[in-house]
Amino acid sequence: MASKLYFLVFLIMLLTYCSRAEEEPKESSMTLYFQDYSGGPNATVMQVTGQADGLLSFARFGAMFCTDDPITEEFEASSAQIARAQGLYVTSALDGSNTHVLISIVFTSDEYKGSTLEVQGSSAQFERVREVSVVGGTGKFRLARGYATFETIYYDHDRHHAVIQCNVTVVHYSSRPSAVN
Repeated sequence: MASKLYFLVFLIMLLTYCSRAEEEPKESSMTLYFQDYSGGPNATVMQVTGQADGLLSFARFGAMFCTDDPITEEFEASSAQIARAQGLYVTSALDGSNTHVLISIVFTSDEYKGSTLEVQGSSAQFERVREVSVVGGTGKFRLARGYATFETIYYDHDRHHAVIQCNVTVVHYSSRPSAVN
């Protein structure tokens, strides 16, 4: 009799947990602005391989770059910083036309602070608009799947400053409190 009671209590707890655990995915879209500095004392991009002459060589096969770009909510570099783009990209096509991108968008602002989006894929670097996959996320973007487009909308050669507009669309689950308190 006691074992049936324990089983019944266990079954009720399991059903309660499962009903709380079900969450509908939601779709989010946002526009972000990467403030990219490829030179000078505050460079946010550094070439780590394949740099023979001191100049960045984005089109040289095998060239690898590390990035830590500030991301702002508006076009201007002085607008509020909401995230960082931290990761690597490698020129992976023999003719230099494609890079393989591995970037974490690490949110630092109040609304999404601590959440991330993971961007990965082959990027046709000399196309006006490049599209890559969003393959994951954490926090408010748990289990994210989707895509991101990148477009260089501003470049100042003298300052080595580019603004890259990133449009992101993802389907994800928001983080929720643990079922165990």
